[in-house]
Formats: sequence, C-alpha cells, structure tokens
Amino acid sequence: MRPLRALSAMLYGRRAVLVALLLPPLLWFGVVYLGALLSLLAQSFFSVDDFSGEVIFKPTLGTYKLMLASPANLDILWRTLTMATLVTLACAVLGFPVAYYMARHASAREKALFYLLLMLPMWSSYLVKVYAWRLILAKEGIAFWFASKLGLGGLLDAVLALPGIGGPSLSASTLGTFIVFSYMWLPYMILPLQAAIERIPPSLLDASADLFARPRQTFLRVTLPLCLPGLFAGSIFTFSLTLGDYIIPTLVGAPGFFIGMMVYQQQGTANNIPLAAAFSVVPIVVMALYLSVARRLGAFDAL
Repeated sequence: MRPLRALSAMLYGRRAVLVALLLPPLLWFGVVYLGALLSLLAQSFFSVDDFSGEVIFKPTLGTYKLMLASPANLDILWRTLTMATLVTLACAVLGFPVAYYMARHASAREKALFYLLLMLPMWSSYLVKVYAWRLILAKEGIAFWFASKLGLGGLLDAVLALPGIGGPSLSASTLGTFIVFSYMWLPYMILPLQAAIERIPPSLLDASADLFARPRQTFLRVTLPLCLPGLFAGSIFTFSLTLGDYIIPTLVGAPGFFIGMMVYQQQGTANNIPLAAAFSVVPIVVMALYLSVARRLGAFDAL
C-alpha cells in the first residue's frame, strides 16, 4: 500500500497529469464524435447525379431544397415532429403521478421497488420489447381480447376507423406506434421528474397551505413551476429518442415514413448519402434549439 500511496501523493494536484489523463478521451470525442457530425454536415451539402447516381462533391443547397420542396418529405418531417411532441406530452401526463408518489409518499422500500420496476424493462432487448408489443397489439392479440371482454370491442373498432390514427389493427396503426413509443420512453420522463420533485422543500408546500391555498393552487403555483426543470429534462430524452428512432415505426404502425426510416432507406437502399445526411441534420437542429431553451429553464440541473 505504501508505494500506491506515494504514487497517489505524487500525482495529486499536478495539472500536467490531469491533462495527460484527459487527452485520450478528448481526442476520441473530438475526432470520432465531432468529426462524424462535421462529416455528416458536409455530406448534406453535396448532391447526387440523377443519371449515374454518383455523389457530386460540390457544395450546394440543392439537397436541402429537394427535401423542403417535396410535399412527401415535408409530410415526413411533420409526422415525426408531431409524434415526438405527442409522445412527450403523454409521457409527462403518465409519468408525473408516478414521480410525485415516488418523491412524496413512497417509503424507502417502495421507492426501491419503483426503481426496479422502471429499470427492469431497460435490461431486456429493445427488439424483443418491440416484437412483444407487435404481438400484443395484433388483431388476435391481448389488447383486442381484453377490449372484447370489457365490451369495448366496438369502441376500439371505431377508433381504428378514424383517419390518420387508425388502421386494420393496433399493430398497423399510428395509434399503435404512439403506444409503443410512450411505453419505451416513459422511464426517461419519470426519473428526472422524480428527482426534481424531491428537490422541492416541503416547507414551501406547508407555507402554501398556511396561506389557505387550495391543493390545485399549490400544484399550479408551487409544485409545477418548480418541477419544470425535471419536466424539460425528461422531455429531452423522450423528444430526441422519438425523433431519431426508426425501428418502432418500421415494425409497428401504419405505412408512412419517419425521419429515422428515411435516413435508413436513403443511405441503404437508395444510396443517396447527401439526402440521408440532410434528413439527419433536421433532428440535430431541432434538438439544438430545444436544448438551448431547456438550458435556460434549468433542465440540465435535473438530469
């Protein structure tokens, strides 16, 4: 132990040693991560020859004009952004009661159980969960069987007949895609919310009650404003993960492309790397704007 203590004392507080330890990961981050993003950005300013299909390495905005001028491409962008927004709102509504109970009412043993239940699905395979939901939402799946036993089969059929959200079954509908997305990302909303609610001093709630505020007024004027950092922190995960995901819309849902699916197809089947890069830049720009707003609201303090 003495040689280790001597080595620790020699290295402690030396700036050169700290820089030497940080240099390899910083180089990896700069070259691999930032280099890949810069390469992606550069590829989006190239174009593809319509006749030969080869990439023309000449800077142009033609690829972005092609993406934004096509109604089909704009529909893909709008569909993805709408789904990401709805999933984020659903996770916030579903996750807030769970997070509040964990932070304010659950005992230490109950809180540990909640953490286990939230983290347990993350330990299983992503594809296994998606395929499991595909079977659950199928026409002969558990969801239809359960609805029929409750006498809600007609209501479910009526919902699936609605344009825009319905389909032959839940597994082939926009509603089914929304359900699977919400299930997948819900833990990412609950955990930051629970951390934000735990940071609220109970004395503020007591003071609100002493001032004869009703529970609704206390929630709207005290609890909810102080929970906004956690809410925005959770929304960063749910919104960004929905924007870039392509597996769930591919396996579950109605026909129609999302941004992730379009990127996968253009760089794979169509071999149009510039258009795939242009579609990839859209979530980056959207999340950069979103993160700038979330940072001003203190969302990173609840991560």
